[in-house]
Amino acid sequence: MYGWIWRHLPGNTLVRLLLSIVLVLGVVYLLFEYVFPWAEPLLPFNNVTVE
Repeated sequence: MYGWIWRHLPGNTLVRLLLSIVLVLGVVYLLFEYVFPWAEPLLPFNNVTVE
C-alpha cells in the first residue's frame, strides 16, 4: 500500500517526501479532531470501576 502511494505521488524524491509528510500529518489531524472524539463514547475504556 505504501509503495503504491509513493509511486503515485508526483515529483522527485524530495517532493514526494514532503508530500508524504503532509499526508501523514493530515491523517493524524483528521483522526484526532474527528474520528477519535466520535469513537470515544463507544469505547469501554471509561468503565474502570470494579464491582
